[in-house]
Amino acid sequence: MQSELPKVLHPLCGKPLIRHVVDSLRKAAVDPIVVVVGYKGDEVINTLGESVIYAWQHEQLGTGHAVMQAEPCFKDFDGYIIVACGDVPLVRPETFKRLAQEISDPGCGAVVATMILDNPTGYGRIVYENGVFSRIVEEKDAAPYEKSIKEVNSGTYIFDSKLLFDGLKGIDTNNAQREYYLPDVLKFIIKKGFSVKTFLLEDPIEGRGVNTREELNALEEYVSKKNGDKFYE
Repeated sequence: MQSELPKVLHPLCGKPLIRHVVDSLRKAAVDPIVVVVGYKGDEVINTLGESVIYAWQHEQLGTGHAVMQAEPCFKDFDGYIIVACGDVPLVRPETFKRLAQEISDPGCGAVVATMILDNPTGYGRIVYENGVFSRIVEEKDAAPYEKSIKEVNSGTYIFDSKLLFDGLKGIDTNNAQREYYLPDVLKFIIKKGFSVKTFLLEDPIEGRGVNTREELNALEEYVSKKNGDKFYE
């Protein structure tokens, strides 16, 4: 969005996008909550205050790079880490809880929340081989047959913490956008002999991100019809 205000601080029903995400995580009993900040990060910090931990991403080098910046905050942590996007405000607490249930299966290293869209343009496609998750292919790297796939990555994940940070050490920028893709960690997890599962969101509105004012207005209208915060209950 063309605005001086950081995207995650744009209001949705009177509350900044990032606040919706943090509140939903907190309702799901996620602790600690680490927020990676970059452009105008001080404004984000002033908005959220001391209720969360902060990590700085001084260069914008992709989703994987953003998560790398959070690693020091999890130095002594051993468990599961949820990765959520600050501009995807409608993921329910119950969805975060379900992801935690799904990854508890023996041998599972990560779970990706997915959604099915009639128009998947711009989203990473979910690729299966013989019915088993294989990889996520970003729009700019997708072959024509992959672009026809309608199941896409919502940008919300849960990882085994050790596999996440070990995997991040091995990813590179050999892709169309020259960025560190977080989904590349899933390939590492599979190579290590662990499974990666998908969790299909019942309502794709949960995975809808905000990049334009039109998208923000659409979510505003949706949440208003759902009686505001009752949407998250």
